[in-house]
Amino acid sequence: MRKLYFFLLWIPISLFARPDKPLVDYVNPFIGVDNAGNVFPGATLPFGMVKLGPDCFLSRRWQTPNAGYESNNPVYGFSHTHVSGTGGGAKYGNIAFMPIIGDVNQRDVSSLLTEEKASPGYFSALLQKYDIKVELTTTHSAGLHRYTFLKGGDAHILVDAGSILYKGSTPQILLSSGIEILSDTEIAGYGKAKGGWNVGEAYTVYFYAKFDTPMSGCGTMRNMQIKPGSKKEYALNVHDYSRNGGYFSYKVKAGEQLNVCVGISFISIEKARENVEKEVAGNSFDIIQNKARVTWEAYLEKVSVEGMSEEEKTMFYSALYRTIILPSDRTGENPYWDSVAPYYDDFYAIWDTFRSSSPLITLLWPDKQEEILNALIDIYEEEGYMPDARSGNFNGMTQGGSNSDILIADAVAKGLKKFDVEKAYASMIHNAEIAPLNPRKEGRGGLNLYKEIGYIPYSVERSCSRTLEYAYCDYAVAMVAKHLGKEEAYNKYIHRSFNWENLWYGDKFHEGFKGFIWPRNESEKWLDDPEFSVLKVGSWTDPFYESHSWEYSFYVPHDVAGLIAKCGGKDEFIKRLDHYFNRGYYKVSNEPGFLTPCLYIWAEAPYKTAEQVRQIIERSYNSSRAGLPGNDDSGAMSSWYVFHSMGLFPNAGQDYYLITAPRYPKVTLAVGEKTFNILIKNAGDNNIYVQSAKLNGKILKRAWIKHEEIRNGGTLILEMGDKPSSWGTKMPPPSLSSSYNANS
Repeated sequence: MRKLYFFLLWIPISLFARPDKPLVDYVNPFIGVDNAGNVFPGATLPFGMVKLGPDCFLSRRWQTPNAGYESNNPVYGFSHTHVSGTGGGAKYGNIAFMPIIGDVNQRDVSSLLTEEKASPGYFSALLQKYDIKVELTTTHSAGLHRYTFLKGGDAHILVDAGSILYKGSTPQILLSSGIEILSDTEIAGYGKAKGGWNVGEAYTVYFYAKFDTPMSGCGTMRNMQIKPGSKKEYALNVHDYSRNGGYFSYKVKAGEQLNVCVGISFISIEKARENVEKEVAGNSFDIIQNKARVTWEAYLEKVSVEGMSEEEKTMFYSALYRTIILPSDRTGENPYWDSVAPYYDDFYAIWDTFRSSSPLITLLWPDKQEEILNALIDIYEEEGYMPDARSGNFNGMTQGGSNSDILIADAVAKGLKKFDVEKAYASMIHNAEIAPLNPRKEGRGGLNLYKEIGYIPYSVERSCSRTLEYAYCDYAVAMVAKHLGKEEAYNKYIHRSFNWENLWYGDKFHEGFKGFIWPRNESEKWLDDPEFSVLKVGSWTDPFYESHSWEYSFYVPHDVAGLIAKCGGKDEFIKRLDHYFNRGYYKVSNEPGFLTPCLYIWAEAPYKTAEQVRQIIERSYNSSRAGLPGNDDSGAMSSWYVFHSMGLFPNAGQDYYLITAPRYPKVTLAVGEKTFNILIKNAGDNNIYVQSAKLNGKILKRAWIKHEEIRNGGTLILEMGDKPSSWGTKMPPPSLSSSYNANS
């Protein structure tokens, strides 16, 4: 009875009050694990440090997926550190446990999984080869394993301290590992690696594990050599890159269970032990799992959606869930400096997440966004730059601009208070003025040329995409300078924010349209190369990073009115957008195009935004394991879906949301102590066009709404129809050219 009473204490009242099932039960962590979605399906908490899940061989080769898992591939262990929805080289996969039955070996322990189940904070599957049911759950810093042996025999729990994920042209490299068996129920050790996606310096993951059953035998493993009875295996010197581990042995009967709790730390083994004692505190697997459910439920309850199918609800809450797996909250686990500030890692990368993921966190969980900002400021003060990307306690790889600038401007515009704006502004000025020694690691590469001639010439990698992104970052700097009353700085950076125009080649034609962003050299000569086209997708060394000129020629988020003028006016701009979408040039899987479906709103055609958003969602998202349009990019694809499903989309760094194509009859947002409702009249599959709108009982003629209007609480009523209307066509969203020219 005591256990039941304790369990009830951890169930929120809302779970009893809600007539249907808890929101956590709508989340399917398997959505997006395939089709290169790279979603992590294992057990974690919101922003959790431990991400405990399966690691498998990719297509039976000695490579692993980015998140460790892909369907129908053999699993060789369950490790405690992962990222989710990322591209590039793999990262983490540290400290792997694997239960087996039979002879101890480390050469071929892998097994296919069956009967897989997952929910927030929980993962389970049957190891087909061994008839062992594996269940995983988690606290913030510790993972709990429960193994149920469906047949009896000689069981062994293998502990691989040197496990890492391996993939790609920037693979991780194991530097050192070691274990020590402390007692008949305890084992501890560490794994040290470097490299991976961000070409990072060395990081170390320490662990402490405690079993609930004394072992009957043990041993160690060194580079697949088994040493029965041995209790210690460490690297012999700094050049000893051996893969070390240990094992506990048991005589088990059919139906017998074994539990093990594993704490990790980036500081020390002792800190890993403290994490177990503090967070688990002797509680059972079931109690910890229920606590994880409660934690996730509290986060998901920030949004209530009504009037959709079970599948739609699953897609929505699964996307909301995926948005807050990263970054990782490692407060108290910074191995390099002591600080009272929060510490977050695994910004993988802000280039992906600043456009929709961070604004969603700001809207629904502003306290977490303030923690993230304070962590970024702390990194800047200690290391000299805010990261655009960071993992394993190391900055890199910077893909575009110094996009932390956008996070700061977004927070200032939306009234976040609990961070030092002056210090944040100092980091922005550093980004804007000091060229980095290693531009792929941090800062703005090509900055000195950008400052000197107003753009980056094509002799420098990513010249076009960087120029456009730096222009928007400069706009962000200007807005924060204005907020702080720094008029001279505001004028300087607002002028620099027009630099995108310096790469607008007005005489460039393609398929009937004139004017594109185009590479030019330091002498202002445009690139003349028959091998280079407006549809050439580039990578690190090319003018357009992960994109092409057609897409980036729409990327002026602060000055859409100026862009429309360059394109020949609103009618011509609409024709250009139509052509872009109709020809299939748009890819929602690429972040520079996230805002593009909304650009019709500036051109007085919001109904076309509604059409495109609905088509993109229906074409690119579903509830299957391949249900994302590409890798989730740390929740970017998911947050794009969440926003548009609610009928809103942010222009990150600015204080408003575009009204797009709501999918649900009612959405309720918990914003601080208030609620904001989006109510749809005449909802239906064909009724995608807004006919009229009211905000708190007053007619709303614009197709955008300010952040403050949402945070103040209230109700937005949208009356829908099956034909386009003139609603939202007379008051376009803010744009730099309009306001700048009016004030000049």
